[in-house]
Amino acid sequence: IFIVGPILASFYFSLTDYEVVRPPVFRGWANYQRLLGDNLFWQALKVTTMYVVISTPLGLALSFVLALLMNQKVRWISLWRTIYYLPTLVPVIASTMLWLWIFNPEFGLLNTLLRYVGIDGPLWLGHSRWALPSLILMSLWTVGGPMLIYLAGLQGIPTDLYEAAEVDGAGAWAKFRAITIPLMTPVIFFNLVMNMIFAFQVFAQPFIMTGGGPRYATLFYVLYLYQNAFKFFRMGYAAALAWVLFIVILIFTLLVF
Repeated sequence: IFIVGPILASFYFSLTDYEVVRPPVFRGWANYQRLLGDNLFWQALKVTTMYVVISTPLGLALSFVLALLMNQKVRWISLWRTIYYLPTLVPVIASTMLWLWIFNPEFGLLNTLLRYVGIDGPLWLGHSRWALPSLILMSLWTVGGPMLIYLAGLQGIPTDLYEAAEVDGAGAWAKFRAITIPLMTPVIFFNLVMNMIFAFQVFAQPFIMTGGGPRYATLFYVLYLYQNAFKFFRMGYAAALAWVLFIVILIFTLLVF
């Protein structure tokens, strides 16, 4: 009722001219054909794909490095784990407002720190060249989530494997390459798939911070879908956009598999 029903309804609406305030009129594949000539559709797909391709590997690598550090037996390690995980608990609206202040070109924290080393910081969210990199940088704020999953995987590796490798004369890099990476591949795979799917569905950050600008530089796919559905009331066209996104995510996921 609550999952399959809406999915089937959205597919039906994607085949109609539906403006919410009027009954849907069946149009067949017209909405999908219209997508091919929609420049904003291609721009949204391009922006989102760039975000996924860059932010996902960066986030996975950084969270893996943090997990390796958090797996050491040092003093106050539980406190450090908590500190790195805390940002994932901050509601997305609150963290987005925080990063709006950080990226402020006049008195933001980032440009203030850059001034201390003699660098004039860019406009960040106000410049078409820097807006998307800014959101990619912001995405690293929540690496604590994948870090925790990596940490669970690292702690599940039997210590006797490392001991046996040391007896054979293996160094730190050899143990990392021959034991840690192979045994962590299921966890890496899980994080890759989940982070990629979440990245394709980014919405709140560009919606609040840039509105898709400047010059459509941050027009993410779900943001464009939302605008069509709830701003322009082209619900049938938005449903077609949603199904195309489903197909894109499915293709990327199958490629990863």
